[in-house]
Amino acid sequence: MLNLRDALEQAQKKGVAIGHFNVADLVMLKAVFAAAQELKVPVLVGASDGERAFLGVRQIAAVVRSLREEFEFPVFLNSDHTHSLADAVQAAKAGFDSIVFDLSALPFEQNIRQTKEAVAALKSINPAILVEGEIGYIGTGSEIHDRAPDLTKGLTSPEQAKQFVESTGIDILAPAVGNMHGMLKSMVRGETRKHLDIARISQIKSAVRIPLTLHGGSGTDDQDLRNAIAAGINIIHINTELRVAWRRGMEEALARQPDEIVAYKVLPFAVDSVKQVVRERLSLFNGMQEESPQRH
Repeated sequence: MLNLRDALEQAQKKGVAIGHFNVADLVMLKAVFAAAQELKVPVLVGASDGERAFLGVRQIAAVVRSLREEFEFPVFLNSDHTHSLADAVQAAKAGFDSIVFDLSALPFEQNIRQTKEAVAALKSINPAILVEGEIGYIGTGSEIHDRAPDLTKGLTSPEQAKQFVESTGIDILAPAVGNMHGMLKSMVRGETRKHLDIARISQIKSAVRIPLTLHGGSGTDDQDLRNAIAAGINIIHINTELRVAWRRGMEEALARQPDEIVAYKVLPFAVDSVKQVVRERLSLFNGMQEESPQRH
């Protein structure tokens, strides 16, 4: 069975990226896992602060572990945007494969110092765990926004990235390269797309030579995502697109079956809606031919 480090190394060699999809319930997890199984590609399941609180840290770890063991399939679990060492330790002890230790809101030197401490603490719990650090500004919240924040002042420089990686000992870096958490209303309607600083990604990759994660991938132009992978991105996070799909699936289910009260007869609509988005994104990240996403 592949571990996450092996999967990342394989992705780098093949010139593809591992899809990372946040889940908040069993419906979304079923959709993510089914899509990855059908396409036969490794996948990362993410759980943020709010999602871990809702699902239970040990509970989501146990469910993902059971899927990996029963189906002998490379599905991995990431503690997304973990803002305190106590929460990171809790996730490590529960058996998460990776942790995004995100102190990007702090001053740079403070981020370095505390991330270095976190790497040492987490590796003492599980030497195989992968720790991701984050620098730069990409906005907040995987939600629907009225307008985009000014991201230009928070972009990551190759020099900063190199210093951060060498000083902290992190396994994976999440830089700010024009990416943004959440989506604009115009993106949900399919009228606009996010665009990335591809040259900056290449420069950062050359400087750090470790796996790179693109956070806030929802609503990004397809060609930009392909170019970002070619430039050195190894993991791409998708969350808001799944939340939109989950809601649309539920709305369709309730509109079609207004009197239905049996949960397992309603929820499959949401599973199918989310699964379609995951399939589209996994296909793109892995260089497969699949119909272009339709998110209008």
